[in-house]
Amino acid sequence: MTSRSTAAHAPAGSVPDADLTRLSLNTATTKAWTLEEAVDGAVRAGLPAVGLWRDRVAEAGLERAARLVRDAGLRVSSLCRGGFLTAADDDGRRASLEDNRAAVVEAATLGTRELIMVVGGLPAATGPNAPARPGGDKDIVEARRRVADRIGELVPFAQEHDVRLVLEPLHPIFAADRAVLSTLAQCLDLAEPFAPETVGVVVDTYHVWWDPDLRRQIARAGRTGRLASYQVCDWIQPIAADPLLSRGYMGDGFIDFPTVTRWVAESGYTGDVEVEIFNQDIWDTDGDDVLAVVAERYGRLVQPYL
Repeated sequence: MTSRSTAAHAPAGSVPDADLTRLSLNTATTKAWTLEEAVDGAVRAGLPAVGLWRDRVAEAGLERAARLVRDAGLRVSSLCRGGFLTAADDDGRRASLEDNRAAVVEAATLGTRELIMVVGGLPAATGPNAPARPGGDKDIVEARRRVADRIGELVPFAQEHDVRLVLEPLHPIFAADRAVLSTLAQCLDLAEPFAPETVGVVVDTYHVWWDPDLRRQIARAGRTGRLASYQVCDWIQPIAADPLLSRGYMGDGFIDFPTVTRWVAESGYTGDVEVEIFNQDIWDTDGDDVLAVVAERYGRLVQPYL
């Protein structure tokens, strides 16, 4: 994919006084790195935290993964991901609940309270690696109801392990195959019956930057104690053949990071800021070079507004 993210990278160190104490590397950003390499890279770059994906944790082994992060002196800002809760059949429901309970245990073992939940799309075209395909159950209202029911089933187990289920709204282009929740308001409405310590929400700029109600809903999330994570990357165009890969470095696209970050800060959020980028060109770039750009862009476009 050719993207604006390969253009004119600012040199590392051009924001010499940048405060990186809240910057977290989401391991999706350096996809070619193993977990151990990502941990070492974060340490070299002076980052205090990592957001982990379950595939990298599985490759390293759960106990070893927890030890690698702990021994490096890093904190785990979140675990990605649980979810995919929309299956219409009993076997799918049981498998989904079993996988999500495993994810809760993994989060607790890794030392993070925040388990990011991508809730799933329509049953005919959903799953972490499922191709989108027409046909089957197209009742999106019923799919959302199943998400709410299954979150309710998972809440006692999450409470038992002191883990929060963090609902992530995805851009509407992913409603069919990845998430029937598209707005922060939908996620907050679904979370409302549950304690904020157990069900929260994440603001991912790539997915929600377009929402005309975003400022009010971020404030609502902060006021109710549900804003559990802030993830940043840019929306770039042209859209890639796989829209998931249309993410870029902050500043390479169309998102107003100072404004959105001010809204997040005004909400009272004081947690880590994860940089999570899916982009083949960035994945093909040396990881240390990627982190240098990430730190520079964060220091210029995000951190001053926190």
